Amino acid sequence: MKSADCDILVVPGYTSSGPDHWQSRWQERLSTARRVTQESWDHPEPEAWRDAVIAAVQAATRPAVLVAHSLGVIACVQAAPYLPKGSVAGAFLVALPDVERPDTPAPLRSFAPIPREPLAFPSVLVTSRTDPYTAYDRAGEFAAAWGAELVDAGESGHLNVESGHGPWPEGLMRFAGFLRAL
Repeated sequence: MKSADCDILVVPGYTSSGPDHWQSRWQERLSTARRVTQESWDHPEPEAWRDAVIAAVQAATRPAVLVAHSLGVIACVQAAPYLPKGSVAGAFLVALPDVERPDTPAPLRSFAPIPREPLAFPSVLVTSRTDPYTAYDRAGEFAAAWGAELVDAGESGHLNVESGHGPWPEGLMRFAGFLRAL
């Protein structure tokens, strides 16, 4: 699949993705990409975030490809059972936060539990061995439950601007390969 053949839905995480974040940069660069906006980036509500993903997929005019980061990954996985069959061509999921951990910040705890049902579309979960919000093995458990390919991003932190992943060209190359395989 080419990017022109799909609607790329960028699903940021908690507090959104700023202008230097790889998601914002990809959104600017990919002509069919648009951001899934949330009613509140700073006070996330699971049902509202899930419903925003569902609405964005329903509004797509071509098969949707989800590009989610952090809490956006959980919103996509929570939305998956409600999405019309065949409406999502695939999901590129990056830096899942384990909101089931006891040290999860209060605003994010309501996103637990994280669904463990298989996704009805191809997906990859890109995760780092040094992500402060999820242990690598734990991310692997979720990838296996969802039927997602686990992609080892090495020692890359949370794969955001703070960890040095502004443009993230390696991720864009991986995403291009994922699109070609759809």
